[in-house]
Amino acid sequence: MPPIIVLLAVAVFAQGTSEFMLAGLLPGIAADLDITVPQAGLLTSAFAVGMIVGAPLMAAVARHWSPRLALSGFLFAFIAMHVVGALTDSFALLLATRFLAAIANAGFLAVALSTVTALVPADRTTRAVSVILGGTTLALIAGVPLGAVVGSLLDWRAALWGVALITVPALVAVAVWAPARAEGGRARIVPLRQELHVLRRRSLLVPLTLAALVNGATFCAFTYLAPVVTVNADLAEGAVPLLLAVFGLGAFVGVWVAGRFGDRHAAGILKFGHGGLIVGWAAFAWLSASPAAIVTLTSAMGGLSFAVGSTLIALSMRTAATEAPTMSGSFATAALNIGAAAGPILGGVAYASSLGATGPLIVSVALAGLAAVVGLGRPRS
Repeated sequence: MPPIIVLLAVAVFAQGTSEFMLAGLLPGIAADLDITVPQAGLLTSAFAVGMIVGAPLMAAVARHWSPRLALSGFLFAFIAMHVVGALTDSFALLLATRFLAAIANAGFLAVALSTVTALVPADRTTRAVSVILGGTTLALIAGVPLGAVVGSLLDWRAALWGVALITVPALVAVAVWAPARAEGGRARIVPLRQELHVLRRRSLLVPLTLAALVNGATFCAFTYLAPVVTVNADLAEGAVPLLLAVFGLGAFVGVWVAGRFGDRHAAGILKFGHGGLIVGWAAFAWLSASPAAIVTLTSAMGGLSFAVGSTLIALSMRTAATEAPTMSGSFATAALNIGAAAGPILGGVAYASSLGATGPLIVSVALAGLAAVVGLGRPRS
């Protein structure tokens, strides 16, 4: 595995920390900037929208740039937005920095994923993708809890400074070791219209749709894990960070499984994974009052969700790599973030209904079921 892929994973770790840690900092931001907590919550929405918009937009802008220039530029912009956000007293400016940081994040991830297809053989794509996405799971395990601790001991500004600082070494490494040009026979520039035309292919649309649905189910449940823990299972609030870490550990194992076996056994992972997601989320909803079941299922569903999701992303990357060498990463990034944005919205509607804290888990069951139905029509490789 080329060392640059590990360096890309370090940068993704910093970006994942920034994306997820804000949820635990909203009360402090609201108090400091004299706004309401729901207003502060718009910072999370702005980041999600920036990720969705930024992936195809930045990939299109940077498609004629070298990987080194594109990756370095996006990381520099990401760091700059966190510095500005940490210094400002304006909520409007902070909101803008979150949106722009997400655009830079999306551009970096899109280019990084596309670069992977040029650096490794096709039969090792899943393993390389899993290493990069492993940065996100490590953010869930360590980065997000650490950001919450820094925010509670110091303040939310210190957490933003922390993300900026841990991104600097990744920027230096990418600036030095990232490819100065796209390498490998599979990386070339083709007309943008031709790259976008590949989206009409069912063999690509299906895995992208499945990735969005699976990620939607994952982050629907993950976003509302706290009320499930404290309301349904009647556990103390102190148990929430521990269970978030348990989810992250499960996700890390799932990404490892996808990387280890996904290139050779993708069909098997997807076949049993879709059924497992339906059964698992249904069991989670049914047994959510049991602390023991919560702990077990939090880990299991983190692992299963990320194993299936990583396999689907790698499958879409392999499918699009030849005809869309510079845009394939943006397609995958956008699909993941459509799910990450839509899942919590649907979960919020269910949470506000008579279903309460169990509602988001039921939505996850429905999304997983829809993914299984869509997956029945997936072209077999």
